[in-house]
Amino acid sequence: MSTAVDPAGPLDRLRALHDARRLAAEYPAVPGLLAELAQRDDAAAQLSRAGRLLARTAPEDVAALHPGVQPAAVAVTGHGTLDGLTAPLVAELARHGIPARVTAGDHGAWLRDLQDGGSHLYAPGTELALCLLDARIVFDELPLPWRAEDVAAAVAGKAALLDELAGRYARHGPGTLVLHTLPLPAEYPRQLVDHRSRTELAILWREFNIAVLRLAAAHPRLHVIDLEPLIAEGGPLRDPRLAAYAEAHLGGELLGRYARQAGHLLRALRGRAKKVLVVDLDNTLWDGVLGDDGPDGIAAATTYRGAAFGRFQRVVKQIGSQGVLLAVCSKNDRGPVLDVLRTHPDMALREDDFVCVSADWEPKDGAVQALADRLNLATDSFVFADDSPFERGLVASSHPGAAVVPLDEEPALHVDRLLADGWFDVPELTAADRGRAAQYRQEAGRQDLRRAAGSVDEYLRALGVTVEVAPVRDHEVARVAQLTLRTNQFNLTTRRLQPPDVRERLDAPGHLALAVRSRDRFGDNGVVGALFAHREDAVLHIDNVLLSCRVFARGIEQAALAALLEHARDSGAAEVRACFRPTAKNHRVRGFYPSLGFEQVAEAADGAVEFRHPLTDLPAVPGHVTLDVALRPGPC
Repeated sequence: MSTAVDPAGPLDRLRALHDARRLAAEYPAVPGLLAELAQRDDAAAQLSRAGRLLARTAPEDVAALHPGVQPAAVAVTGHGTLDGLTAPLVAELARHGIPARVTAGDHGAWLRDLQDGGSHLYAPGTELALCLLDARIVFDELPLPWRAEDVAAAVAGKAALLDELAGRYARHGPGTLVLHTLPLPAEYPRQLVDHRSRTELAILWREFNIAVLRLAAAHPRLHVIDLEPLIAEGGPLRDPRLAAYAEAHLGGELLGRYARQAGHLLRALRGRAKKVLVVDLDNTLWDGVLGDDGPDGIAAATTYRGAAFGRFQRVVKQIGSQGVLLAVCSKNDRGPVLDVLRTHPDMALREDDFVCVSADWEPKDGAVQALADRLNLATDSFVFADDSPFERGLVASSHPGAAVVPLDEEPALHVDRLLADGWFDVPELTAADRGRAAQYRQEAGRQDLRRAAGSVDEYLRALGVTVEVAPVRDHEVARVAQLTLRTNQFNLTTRRLQPPDVRERLDAPGHLALAVRSRDRFGDNGVVGALFAHREDAVLHIDNVLLSCRVFARGIEQAALAALLEHARDSGAAEVRACFRPTAKNHRVRGFYPSLGFEQVAEAADGAVEFRHPLTDLPAVPGHVTLDVALRPGPC
């Protein structure tokens, strides 16, 4: 890969847009340009330059021109100089289509900022509060001379302090607090002349970092970035001169990698994890070209080069085991491809690992769209990995929301390139995630039944749908939060909730947080929807209704709302109020409330519509649905 900036390169195109005052207007093109920069050998420097350009464009201006774009407010504090983080952070968030406003605190004011509820970390709307620390928060407080036992007392105190501050932020902060493990610069163990003391210090420091990592499990609004893997990627921890004279205790290259992790985190918190990995076959999953070399001429083991492809296959299989849907998109004849996936001894991936195997000679952008239609997902849920620049360019131009992984002729780099951007990262893996591929395979049986049925009504009766509506159980909190984050089409208000938000509503008096579960003759779909509501005097307000796209058009949503309306009437409510807030993707459900007897009472300039149900004539449960309701009597 070239490191030179070509005159028509992505950075120059960004600069031209900035100079023409067109960055806000052309913002949808920015992620693609930054993706090109991220593939260069000098990506850290290039992205920092891009970030400085992007930081001059107000996020509000971008959002005003592109209603689907949601800006981010990010607050930064720390122990040393923080200037080196802002530019790469703006660039990394922009790679995911998120214009960001980054505010930094005073030099070295991290403790005050975290303790003061009026600091910028606690400002309303802050999504991420990043706190950058370094080893000097411990060593600057040690006596001189110091010994390993002095470090033991100091790190215990710092771990307790961070625990207290994380708890404070979880209670009062608006977003997610981000800490990180603290690297130990070589200068500190080298100040101890005996190896036993150095070993003791190494143990103490690792135990301290383990304690920091464990804080994330104790505090629901805390995330800890482990810097050790980022440092292992190469490059110095810091520049000793900048550390001494400018108190820049973390180097620019490391801050760039940290910024990338922060971008992945915010994308995950917003529920924008990718759902489908589409892979090529020839020179992507195996070495060789099946059509030219035949099955005996391809390899994913047995040869040095083939083993690199085998390693890539195992990583793809590992990703697929955690709820990512796997699909093949290859220009090949289908029969030989299936034979290889079924019988070739080198393959770690088999036909059953994929929800779809597309092998033909049609353009790949069309194949990706066909797969999206089959799965009822948008192509911005897709990651496309292919060794052909032409095919990658075709998919990128036709489906700009899809992520494209640039593989090439060096298979040893396939794994790193696939994993570099954390496209599939989620805050927490749920049981529904692990079973997602099996559920999509069950869908094939439903489609067969649908084709055999004489009508939609006959199909639905034969399907045997059962719907359960009940309060969210403890083990379902993460799944329900995930639905609010990742569901876009059937989402009446698009209010995104993290697990602590769901739990708060579940425990709050006067509130309902209900899970909608479904099953049918082909299997259990698990939690497929959610209802949120709260009671004010004699009015039940529906805060949101969500349903997974996997189970559209089966009467599940009508049955769930019928149950909620009946509960409202039986618990003494005089009426039910609800709201529909339009987004780029939920237009198809604008008529949902009117279809159930709600009356429109108001419409705002932004398209939000208020509805009212008088509870005098309740909608019936669809005849083909068996409804099981477990709601407590009384007003919520």
